[in-house]
Amino acid sequence: MRSDDGFRAWAADNRRLLVRTATLLTAGDQHTAEDVVQTTLTKMYLAWPRLRGVENRSAYARRVLVNAFTDEMRSTRRAREDLRSQLPERAAGPGTAGHGPVSEDTWLLYSALADLPERMRATVVLRYFHDLSVAETARALRCTQGTVKSQTARALDKLKVRLGPVLRTDDRADDHPVMPAVGTTTLLTTPTPTHAGSLS
Repeated sequence: MRSDDGFRAWAADNRRLLVRTATLLTAGDQHTAEDVVQTTLTKMYLAWPRLRGVENRSAYARRVLVNAFTDEMRSTRRAREDLRSQLPERAAGPGTAGHGPVSEDTWLLYSALADLPERMRATVVLRYFHDLSVAETARALRCTQGTVKSQTARALDKLKVRLGPVLRTDDRADDHPVMPAVGTTTLLTTPTPTHAGSLS
């Protein structure tokens, strides 16, 4: 299999998950999510010859995706200091979205995520959508485990205020504090744009 074929096969298998993750990172802004994913795929393509010996390419892709998201938000800022103020543009309310129907739970989740600073939002997405450990999340974000723990705790405090009773306690042995119950169903069914471009 040629190098390009290997990359295309990997991209076909992983693109949908990348889009879902990027959509959560951007709090439902699917247009920006598509840009972030396209940047991620471009960087993965350029790095592909060096990744032949990398066992966990998904972990590498997550780091690239988070970096692409951070760079996108830093460089543009979208003329927004408060992402929530622009949420109606992305999802005007339950039942609508930029590329298809959105449930009330999904809209509620996007709205709550939009209240979080970008780095804090990335921590929550990696911890709960990808179910990464504190150590894995720290590696993906290139920060300390203590930072991950503090960011997670602060994020969950904010989410409790917005999501209230839809949060449930998770008593896992690793002291995983609180899990958004809405996330366990909604995060896995985040609408994926069907017209999004790919590398040609």
